[in-house]
Amino acid sequence: MRAYRLFPTAVSLAVVLALTACNAPPAEGAGTDVANTESPAPGPMDQPYEDVPPATAPPGSIMPGHGPAADSQAHWDGFGDAQFGMDDEQVKLVWKGELVGSAEEGSSCYHLSPAGQTDISRFAMMFEDGSFVRYSVADADIVAPGGGKRGMDTAQIDALYPGKVTSSAHKYVADGQYLRVEEGGGPHVLVFETDAAGTVTEWRVGSPPQVDYVEGCS
Repeated sequence: MRAYRLFPTAVSLAVVLALTACNAPPAEGAGTDVANTESPAPGPMDQPYEDVPPATAPPGSIMPGHGPAADSQAHWDGFGDAQFGMDDEQVKLVWKGELVGSAEEGSSCYHLSPAGQTDISRFAMMFEDGSFVRYSVADADIVAPGGGKRGMDTAQIDALYPGKVTSSAHKYVADGQYLRVEEGGGPHVLVFETDAAGTVTEWRVGSPPQVDYVEGCS
């Protein structure tokens, strides 16, 4: 009778049992590595779920497309941080830059203008009896309250201030005009001056009677 060799069969059975043990679930109570079984945390979102509407922009933001009037410092009660009724020292404190000018002896009326200006008519602030009462502009880049500016014609001014413009003959320019606009609900006045062709050459804002002076301080 031939003897059988059992050694290879025993080895094969041991391998099968070892593989089965590796694939078996862990025994109850056995510790597991939680960190290795959790899903990775999601990264930060590049975009919000919904578009943010323009209306949620921070207060005071300048929205595009509103035109040059939105950025003008000219307003009915002063220019920039300089308010009508301030004295010259208060205006100099809030003005960004140097202002030059002084009253002549015996006069209570004078103008302050930015230093370095070659023509005082480009921009000047009038003071009378110690108070800021008017400013005058002949610069096409500065926009008046309501949108008017140097270079516009009378039709454009009428369209910007419908039913509010009162015209009168210019004292020194033949066929020129003064186009007077009163502040709605306020005490101040805007006056445009035109040439003979009806084109605005300069304008001013201030309190009556000073805003209607046609010879500087008179």
